[in-house]
Amino acid sequence: MTTEWFDRVTEELQDHLNSICEEYDQVGHMNINRASKHPRIEFFVSTDEEARDYFCTILFDPYNEEFYVESFDIELLQATRIILDDITDIIDAVHESFHEFLTHDSDSELVYLDDDDEEYDDDDEITIEEIDVEWETPEVTAFLIDDKIEVTYQFGVDSSNGDGVLRRVNRVWVDDEVLEDESTFTYKKDEASTIIAMIASHMDSLVGYDEIIDL
Repeated sequence: MTTEWFDRVTEELQDHLNSICEEYDQVGHMNINRASKHPRIEFFVSTDEEARDYFCTILFDPYNEEFYVESFDIELLQATRIILDDITDIIDAVHESFHEFLTHDSDSELVYLDDDDEEYDDDDEITIEEIDVEWETPEVTAFLIDDKIEVTYQFGVDSSNGDGVLRRVNRVWVDDEVLEDESTFTYKKDEASTIIAMIASHMDSLVGYDEIIDL
């Protein structure tokens, strides 16, 4: 298992993304998230409300050393994985997702960069966020149906700033393949007790897996 190919491609992507098209050059941004078993590259645009609208996520499988995007096959009614063989495929996937987002999904006013705006330079158009996590626990299973679905959590600490990192992995078995969806949540020590209290006080309002899955 290695992320050498991931590192090489993400480094090269920085030199290619601004040339995708003029509109992406004005509004497109990129995050690199390594805090998971399958590192991901997330692409987004900024809105006038200082929010982020994500339009594409490229994942990397370090075991098979391949990039991929997750999709859903409407005819088969199941999740699928589309393999991206090289950096050209990655750029094409980002470009296509970007224009689909602008055409169908974006309801917010986007923030464009002006050529004369001295507040930004070329480096600001790509935002890279990398965190180095020291995992304090193994993956802890929160829910499991053998060969169907598994949800695990793992707790760690961001070694650069001491933030807590909560990692969630959702695994779904489709035929003979396991599809993974990973996400992370970071927070400060001062926030932890509030988060725990809010969840505990609203447990009765939540719906369990057994209520939505045909067991």
